Amino acid sequence: MKIRKRASKPLIEKLYKEGIEKKSNVWKAVAKDLNRPRRKGFEVNLTRIEKHSKPKETIVVPGVVLGSGDIKKRVVVAALKFSGKAKEKIEKTGGKCLSIEELYEKNPKGKGLRIMG
Repeated sequence: MKIRKRASKPLIEKLYKEGIEKKSNVWKAVAKDLNRPRRKGFEVNLTRIEKHSKPKETIVVPGVVLGSGDIKKRVVVAALKFSGKAKEKIEKTGGKCLSIEELYEKNPKGKGLRIMG
């Protein structure tokens, strides 16, 4: 896979390699999505997370989480970046904001994750 300059190269390579070794299609898909060109990157608003997630679910956003809208559900969100408002609103509801690498360390098999992009 040719690595682009959007996310860190070691992170993309690690996720892709571990996805193959552990037969985890989730991490391979995240690596592929992180490798998109910057102009085609993912930007997800809190409104979309609120609409398409269940309480206490873990969401992976291979891009940026923006603070537009409100969120009432308590969710764990892992993303490449968070806007200040998005992080504040997620934590206000009792949710957590993690980097993708932190989530990988906690859940290397990728079980129970939802990719939102």
